[in-house]
Amino acid sequence: MPKLGLTMKKGSVGKWFKKEGEEVKKGEVLFEVLTDKITAKVESPAEGILTRILVPSGTTVPVGATLGIIAAPGENIEHLLAEEASEAEERIKASPVARKLAQEYGLDLANIQGTGPGGRITKEDVERARLEQAGKGELPVDERKARNVVPFEGIRRIIAENMVKSHLTAAQVTLTVAVDMGELMEYRRKANENLLERERLSVTDFLIKATACALERYPYMNATLCQEGIKELEEINIGVAVATEKGLFVPVIREANRKTLGQISAELKKLVQKARRNKLLPDDLEGGTFTISNLGMYAVDIFTPIINPPETAILGAGRTVDTPVVFQGQICIRPIMHLSLSFDHRLVDGAPAAAFLTYLKDLLEHPHKIFI
Repeated sequence: MPKLGLTMKKGSVGKWFKKEGEEVKKGEVLFEVLTDKITAKVESPAEGILTRILVPSGTTVPVGATLGIIAAPGENIEHLLAEEASEAEERIKASPVARKLAQEYGLDLANIQGTGPGGRITKEDVERARLEQAGKGELPVDERKARNVVPFEGIRRIIAENMVKSHLTAAQVTLTVAVDMGELMEYRRKANENLLERERLSVTDFLIKATACALERYPYMNATLCQEGIKELEEINIGVAVATEKGLFVPVIREANRKTLGQISAELKKLVQKARRNKLLPDDLEGGTFTISNLGMYAVDIFTPIINPPETAILGAGRTVDTPVVFQGQICIRPIMHLSLSFDHRLVDGAPAAAFLTYLKDLLEHPHKIFI
């Protein structure tokens, strides 16, 4: 299993493009790898006969695991199979209790990520894997005629599994607030007057910068839950949900708090283009500490975003729409946008999360504060 990114620890074989016994050429696409972020086609490292497929489609294994054997015609591979079986057993570090539980539950230890010392699989890891497996469930058989059948595989299956994992592991609560975007829209209009069309700032650019400022002030929202405890992360890396024909991707703006609004805007435009052309690299999608999902381009006012694990929270932004409100003692029409903050109540209580959202609202309603 190739390592497609710095933080990749395991991957799934999505599809084999060759069958056992078929000839393969070096550099020819051999199989497809699925990670929790992307899908990638992998080329054959050698020429010969695909003598044995050790990891079938749909199976998840750690990085470095042997997926198959390419040999010369007629070559005896029995010694290779024996060596691989021995090495595979040694690679899997698990406690005796974890091994026993996995056997009882019918789970393959190779598909379980260990959280113990040195990646050792613990009893808790096996229990969590069992819950995740139960959450996936068996898909029903439907005999009704269909206009079209879309394969439930690749990035679509990855998204589904991540969403199930999020619901099973996080105690999700959502807070919503209305934001008066009047000052920010005027600020943005003036800023864009002297910019080329390709350089113009979007509302999402301001959301990223303001959110990064708020995370600096309230670092408990920029955290993750791990074996050591609740880890407040040093870097503020904001992922932005991008919808494409291939599915939903979340490219990451790294250290957004240290970048100017212009730098954020330029980087986001490049990442969105790469996402829509299916050119994102694994490193473009890794390392996120907080996610923003903006549905403002649709007729959506309020929605409940789902946390992107292992992050603590996600911010959802609806459309900006002219709304009658009380402003400076008068009833008038103001551009209002609703923000929805979903957070993990295991890590953050309601009041601290509300403090973060209130501060973010203040930054957006008084955009000059973002740059102080």
